[in-house]
Order: sequence, then C-alpha cells, then structure tokens
Amino acid sequence: MEKHMLSLAGLGRRFNATRAVDNVTLDIRPGEFVGVIGRSGAGKSTLLRLINRLIDPTAGRITFGDTDVTALQGRALRQWRRDCAMIFQQFNLVERLDVLTNVLVGRLADHGFLSSMAMRFTDAERTLAIRALDRLEMAPQALQRAGTLSGGQQQRVAIARALVQNPRIMLADEPIASLDPGNATRVMEALRSINRDDGITVLVNLHTLDTARAYCHRIIAMRDGRVFFDGTPRQLTDDVVRDIYGTDGLAEFDAAITSTAAHRRLRQTA
Repeated sequence: MEKHMLSLAGLGRRFNATRAVDNVTLDIRPGEFVGVIGRSGAGKSTLLRLINRLIDPTAGRITFGDTDVTALQGRALRQWRRDCAMIFQQFNLVERLDVLTNVLVGRLADHGFLSSMAMRFTDAERTLAIRALDRLEMAPQALQRAGTLSGGQQQRVAIARALVQNPRIMLADEPIASLDPGNATRVMEALRSINRDDGITVLVNLHTLDTARAYCHRIIAMRDGRVFFDGTPRQLTDDVVRDIYGTDGLAEFDAAITSTAAHRRLRQTA
C-alpha cells in the first residue's frame, strides 16, 4: 500500500463565536505515532474529528497525498473514513450484539447497501475479525455480548473493529481516559504494536503526560485551538508543560501529573 503524508493547512473550525481549532498547519509523516495533549477544550477532539471528516472545517484544507480530503463527498468520503479509522473514548459498540459482530461492523464500508443492512459477512471477513480479536487477546470473548465486557475489553474490541477496516491512519480520541491503569497500558501497547508492526500512522489524544512521553514519537500540544508545541518527548519539559496548561489550568495540570504517576507505577510493576 502506497504511503502518503497527511497535511493540514490553515485548518479551522468555528462553533458560533468560538474557534475550537484555529489556523492549524501540520504535516504528519507516514508511520508516525503522534500524541496530542492539552487542557480540556483546547481543540484536541475537534482536530481528530476534522481529520476523519466527522465534522467539516470552516477554514483550511486537509490533504492525504494528492487527495483533497476536505472536498470528499458520498462514497469517497465513506472510503476516507474507512482509511482513517476512529477509536472513541466511549467505545461506540452495539452492546446487544456479540463481540464478533461488533468487529465485523468495521467491514461495512466495503459492502453495498443491501448487504450492509442485512449484516451479511463472508467467511474471509469473519476470519479477519477473529484474527484481529486474537491479536487484542479478545478471541475467547468473540461470542459474548459486548455490553457484558469491562471498559478495557470494550476498548480493545473497538481497536479490533478499527483494525479490520485495513486503515492507513488510526485516530484515537482519549482512548484510555475512562480506563484503570492496567487496561490503559494494554490499550496503549496494542496501539504501539499496530503502529510498529503494520506501519499504520497513529494520532492519539491523551490526558496523561507520562503516557505521551512513553509511547509517542512526536507530541503536539494544543492551547485555545492552536498548536502551542510540536516536538519530541524529550523536548516536552515540565516548564513547557506548565506553559501549555497555563496558570489558570494548574488544577488540570496537577490531575495529569497524578494520573501520570499512577500509570508509571503500574508500568514499573507490570
């Protein structure tokens, strides 16, 4: 599969008078593992939703190689969302369906209308889904109803669903925010494995600083909708972090540090 640069040029999104994302220009190289950090409301989630085209920009462009992502419509837009898989904080599984069927939902973009409505999948697709679940250590739960799983298990099922899309880019919006440290580690290790072994570009919004430093090749920090920092984990010093969160965000900064310490302790004992 040909690899392309993901480029954002002057990207912006307004909600009435609020600039949720403001003039963001970035180049994301193929195979990068990029962490996005910042205060609540800094624009992190909006940025990922813009890239996936779940919402439309009010300014700027998104390109992937020669493709103008901001101009895509209809089937081409559905194909982009297949190529640019999205993982959500709240998992977005259908709780009444079994785990295997939830993963197979990731294949619907390749189906016609009738087979999508009937949820008809081939044996090859079922094999692909089982392999993805096995990779996430969730194959034994394949026939279990998704709503009976723990939060960490549900998030791994969501990653398996994204994986069967055969994406070029994987976006993860606060995928560990609601998880305990043990499950958070399992999810981050799964994303790192996908990035390393499959060469898939990963962009992940994170609220724990140590997680960003431990897993990401590159860290982007947002503040008030703008890119405030773009560099390596080593360059993300404590002084830079204080500037990112600002004096009025010290409580959130302290919470990030506390969560970071708990995650570090668990990694040391794992």
